Amino acid sequence: MSQKNREGKRTAREAMHEQREKDKARDKRKRTLIVGGAVVVVLAIAGVVAGVLANHKSEPAKPVASPKGATGNDNLVIPTGAADAPSTLTVYEDFRCPGCGMFEKTFRDTVHSLEDSGALKADYHLVTIIDGNMGGTGSLNAGNAAVCAQDAGKFRAFHDVLYENQPDEREDKFGDKAYLLELADKVPGLKTDTFTACVNNGRYDSWIKKSAAAFGGSGFSSTPTVLLNGKSVYGNQTDPLTPDKLKQQVEAANKGKKAGTVTPIPTS
Repeated sequence: MSQKNREGKRTAREAMHEQREKDKARDKRKRTLIVGGAVVVVLAIAGVVAGVLANHKSEPAKPVASPKGATGNDNLVIPTGAADAPSTLTVYEDFRCPGCGMFEKTFRDTVHSLEDSGALKADYHLVTIIDGNMGGTGSLNAGNAAVCAQDAGKFRAFHDVLYENQPDEREDKFGDKAYLLELADKVPGLKTDTFTACVNNGRYDSWIKKSAAAFGGSGFSSTPTVLLNGKSVYGNQTDPLTPDKLKQQVEAANKGKKAGTVTPIPTS
């Protein structure tokens, strides 16, 4: 092979080597740009997310609207009866709950009589167990409607109407707001434009949900849960609670105590 040919091949190899090095350098720069670009994109996204979270955290939680006269922790209790009554009946109930309906039908007159004499006040906690267990919105909607009635000063009357017309828990008839408004006609003076809007707009839905969540952390798990001055009113199966026994429990608890000051309930 001539010197000229050898030099030609060497020059070609060197040119190929040089080109390969250039290609490697170009590929490296390209990878660097891609990785760098990806990092920039990730950082940009992280910045946006952080900004959104920061803005979200900076916005204070909207307060839950409470009905007129609500009491207790976070204003989650609807009271009936004299505020200074010597004994308190605490009731956790769900308007779709058949056991709650049975309790109300059995003990309602006794509870009202004790309230009207100043011996007892009742604290109602409204929950939505049946909605959670069986689906539907009847517990929520009926609860909201009852709280709307509280705003009108007619909670007790509408509370009783709801239980008098309680559907089978599987039907969720209380999920129909039109039906709830129809029932409101049974309480004189309740069905105003304000009440109707309150029911249709679910004004107190968030309040009911908050009340239900509080029940979840109360240590109780079923409805009705009924306590007299913090203790369960129910006897054992061999000595079940009756209206007369509930009255006796209240009388024993109130012995030597002054009755509360009763405010007449408006009838219209």
